[in-house]
Amino acid sequence: MSLNSEIVECMRCERLSAYIREVARKKVRRFSGEKYWGRPLPGFGDPSARLLIVGLAPAAHGGNRTGRMFTGDSSGNWLARALYETGFANKPSSLHREDGFELKGAYITAVVRCAPPQNKPTRKEIENCNEYLVREFKLLKSVRVVLCLGSIALKGTLKALKKIYPESNLKGIKFGHGLVYKPEGLPYTLITSYHPSKQNTQTGRLRWEEWVEVFREIRSELEGS
Repeated sequence: MSLNSEIVECMRCERLSAYIREVARKKVRRFSGEKYWGRPLPGFGDPSARLLIVGLAPAAHGGNRTGRMFTGDSSGNWLARALYETGFANKPSSLHREDGFELKGAYITAVVRCAPPQNKPTRKEIENCNEYLVREFKLLKSVRVVLCLGSIALKGTLKALKKIYPESNLKGIKFGHGLVYKPEGLPYTLITSYHPSKQNTQTGRLRWEEWVEVFREIRSELEGS
């Protein structure tokens, strides 16, 4: 069984498994006519990606509905547009699995594969999913830049990297918007950014120009490597 197939069939977290299926059954009024995915989500993108984007988890009525990370909600729209403007995607919107949206040199994943209630996974739930992130790092051999969207994504990424590179020095890596790290013992540049959630974009914590500038810096980093 492939990694993505294992992820889709995963039921390690009883709370999350029950929640995503309940959301898929009840739905919300604006999507009442749609069939929800309602299962864990694998990552997606270019197998030869040089950029790996790590989010927190699928959104209950975004990825958990559409069956693809960062698809079908405002966060996905912000990410797709920025990726398109900087040459990492073929179109500026990510609406559903059959919309023709493709990543170019990029791969998207998350530290938790099921939508958690209130976007708050437990420590145990993050640990249960960490093996999948470890295996993705090992499979995506061309990655050179890792973008962590939010503090939980950063913590989960560091946990996975420490398992793969136990001799690496990850001390002093803290979350903040637009921070760049080149840790000793890692073959990656780590970059941190606010997540493009409504909580950040609608409050002005994350402005469009600040957001897209992160991807411009990533493009420059990759072109210089």
